Amino acid sequence: MANQSSSSSCPILCASFNQDHTCFAIGTRDGFRIFDTNSGRLCYQRFVGGFVIVEMLFSSSLLAIVGAGDKPSLSPRRLCLFNTTTSAALRELNFLTSILAVRMNRQRLVVILQDKAYIYELNSLKILETIDTVPNIKGICAFSTSLDACYLALPASTTKGSALLYNVMDRHLHCEIEAHRSPLVAMILSSNGMYIATASEQGTIIRVHLVSDATKLPDILAASSSSGSVHVFTLAHASQPRLKRSSSILGSIIPDAVSDVLDPAFHHVLHNVVPAGIKSYAVIRKVDNVTDSSTSELLACRAIMSVITYNGQFKEYNLSVDAHNDLTWSLGREFNLLTVTLDKAVIS
Repeated sequence: MANQSSSSSCPILCASFNQDHTCFAIGTRDGFRIFDTNSGRLCYQRFVGGFVIVEMLFSSSLLAIVGAGDKPSLSPRRLCLFNTTTSAALRELNFLTSILAVRMNRQRLVVILQDKAYIYELNSLKILETIDTVPNIKGICAFSTSLDACYLALPASTTKGSALLYNVMDRHLHCEIEAHRSPLVAMILSSNGMYIATASEQGTIIRVHLVSDATKLPDILAASSSSGSVHVFTLAHASQPRLKRSSSILGSIIPDAVSDVLDPAFHHVLHNVVPAGIKSYAVIRKVDNVTDSSTSELLACRAIMSVITYNGQFKEYNLSVDAHNDLTWSLGREFNLLTVTLDKAVIS
């Protein structure tokens, strides 16, 4: 999921992390590349033309890829399930219109078109459900990878910011969330399916909604913006008692500068993290809560935030929030995604 800044001249056409953030993939005008997030090692690359979608299934050899349309074999209407071990296509699915988004977990494959969403059983590629949607030209969607709470969120309106949530395993409509007055521009589900964060075209408010019965909010929510800043919300330090024992994470991307989001006391702005106007993708990868052994009181929250910019940079930041909700952050490492060679680890 990425912010909507203009990046027509950027070398990267798409970027995505796998479901546990241990790897990430980028699609370029020449091909696609897969990296190990922890080491920065380039694990796989293939140069056969442009790709606008490259989605991984955890750390397996299975990819879902969609071409940019610069040659007939890379039609944006064709989804290819690709094996990186054999460098061969396993199956292909063809559609009448361009594929705008693809999501996977271990049992389901979801394909988003402008006015439809298709749900497949991953192993057999049997189509389970076809959902008619409102016009969704940007392919906005959210998908939770948990099999116990596996939800697909789609825009419910083109005039207001409401979202429909479908239970993808049981194949029924779960609920509709009235999130914003203006149309949605981004949304993301926590990996456990408990919470959904949304942002609208107005670009000034992020809202987090409860999806299923739960008692925990994410520790940290990160949102990148077109101004070049990243906004960090330290939900684990919020004053409500139920927030102090949270343990999950959530990443979110929104299109424009953010102000007055959630409680300002837990809102931190990291300026000049990415170049202004460049599309970017930010995730919170690791969270470590430090607690008092005798009282279980939260003393500090440490996290690693990874950012991919569509001009070809990978940046990793170390975040630390103390008991007084003061945030410190530093750049841990940075490298150019387009110049790394195979089997080369990036340490600095």
